[in-house]
Amino acid sequence: MFVAMETKKTICKPKVFNEVYEEHSKSLYNFMYYKCGDRDLAEDMVQESFVKLWENCAKVFFSKAKSFLFTVANNMFLNHVAHKKIVLKHASEGQKNYTHETPEYLIEEQEFLKKLKGAIADLPDKQREVFLLNRIDKKKYKEIAEMLGISVKAVEKRMSLALKSLRAKIGSNFK
Repeated sequence: MFVAMETKKTICKPKVFNEVYEEHSKSLYNFMYYKCGDRDLAEDMVQESFVKLWENCAKVFFSKAKSFLFTVANNMFLNHVAHKKIVLKHASEGQKNYTHETPEYLIEEQEFLKKLKGAIADLPDKQREVFLLNRIDKKKYKEIAEMLGISVKAVEKRMSLALKSLRAKIGSNFK
């Protein structure tokens, strides 16, 4: 009976599509923002993911909409990164490298925030993604595992490694 009800709830109906949008757009945006660090790019990828969902609404079951959206958005991000690497490679071939020194006179709070942001940015992508989803977006390990398509144990391992790395760079008081 559940399967029969599932097939009747089609994403091609604007009301159902809006329901999917309302339920998943914010978490999809946060997921993409944590991956790319650019608000505008994250918003663009979210919108494009929903466009693709609408274009494929007849093929996607309601229960698989979230998975479809996160997969499409993640693939878009990976394509974007690949393209960016190529652009940077070609741009750097003809340019000289310059170094910019930062001022050494910062207040203690600014130094800590800079150190924290740097330490988070230095985390491997998978660890940073799990760390930000848990600590900033307040997602539980199970939710993160579902979003990323990995096991809860993998999420725990990534979080453990992220915290260990952050403690080593910032200090043992970091929890």
